[in-house]
Amino acid sequence: MFGRIFGKPKQEANTLTTLDKLNETLEMLEKKEKVLLKKAAAEVEKAKEFTKAKNKRAAIQCLKRKRLYEQQIEQLGNFQLRIHDQMIMLEGAKATTETVDALRTGAAAMKAMQKATNIDDVDKTMDEINEQTENMKQIQEALATPIGASADFDEDELEAELEELEGAELEEQLLQPATTAPAAPVQVPAGRQPARAAQKQHTAEEDELAALQAEMAL
Repeated sequence: MFGRIFGKPKQEANTLTTLDKLNETLEMLEKKEKVLLKKAAAEVEKAKEFTKAKNKRAAIQCLKRKRLYEQQIEQLGNFQLRIHDQMIMLEGAKATTETVDALRTGAAAMKAMQKATNIDDVDKTMDEINEQTENMKQIQEALATPIGASADFDEDELEAELEELEGAELEEQLLQPATTAPAAPVQVPAGRQPARAAQKQHTAEEDELAALQAEMAL
């Protein structure tokens, strides 16, 4: 158990240490390569000077040393390429390991949550919720049911009585005399005033007759 707990940080530390070591080696090889390039360039300059001085033997020796430096430079380049490849592979492996660890942690967390929420417990909880909902509905229906004297009332009889009241009110409205709005005063010649008075008297008699008919009908 403790090996699992402390193994991953130690492994990660070893990976980082290895990457640091590879970087240091790469920097060292690059420095050596620069030095060898300078030496090779210097041998070329010496060979030119010996050639001007007609010293062919010394010029050839300079070119030989330049070739040796170039071979070492090429070898250092191969070393650097291998280190670059190893660093890339190591970084890729590190990323893969971290990804797998993250996925493993997520799977363990999901497993723990599924264990905490068993399907049987979920079904039981849903059944309890449905049962409580049904009980509450029955309680509400029981509270809405009329009790006492109001429970003995017949809804059909009440509706029939209401219809009778509405019919009587409608019949009363139909038997009431129609009222007319008072006409606006109109100026007429003096000779026609008696005719207007006779018209008013005739209208009043009709109203009284209509009221009498309504009373007899009731």
